Formats: sequence, C-alpha cells, structure tokens
Amino acid sequence: MPQWIDACATSDVEPEEVIRFDHATQTFAIFRSPDDEYFCTAGLCTHEKVHLADGLVMDYEIECPKHSGAFDYRTGEAIRAPVCVNLKTFPIKVENGRIHIEI
Repeated sequence: MPQWIDACATSDVEPEEVIRFDHATQTFAIFRSPDDEYFCTAGLCTHEKVHLADGLVMDYEIECPKHSGAFDYRTGEAIRAPVCVNLKTFPIKVENGRIHIEI
C-alpha cells in the first residue's frame, strides 16, 4: 500500500538543483524546477547505478555524473545515451513547507 514519506523542507532544494534523500533501502533524487515545482525520481542512474544527486541539473534535465547520459526528471524519460532505461518517478506533495514522497 502506498504511503507518504516526509522527505525534506522545500528550502532544502535550491532552484534548478537536486538533493539526495534516502529512506529504508531506497534512495531518491528530489528536484526543484525553474518554475519552482518539485519532482522525485529514483536516485540511481539506470545505466551504472551512480547517484544522480552528484549530477548536473539544467532546466528539466539531470545529467548523470559518470557518463553524461541524461533524463527528464519530470517524467523519468531517458533522453541522452548511454542511458536507455527510464527512471522511476514518484508523486510529490508539498504541505506546510515540507516535501512528501509517495512510495
């Protein structure tokens, strides 16, 4: 059954940045878009399992720090080789200045 997890404060994520959030055995990447919207994906690149929080955020893309593959963090879509498997995405809600992830 899905549940909402309190991940962080909205102020923890700078505009056009990504942070790492670990919960139980899972790791996530939480993004803040140029439009001040928040998104969450699985935290590891689908190509080499490198944490995406170490990558470069540009507009709506996260570039993997290892081989420069890229994903659209809004949809999880793999958009630049060598990545070819999409990222899993997770619903987010913001309440009282806190980001919650549905897992």
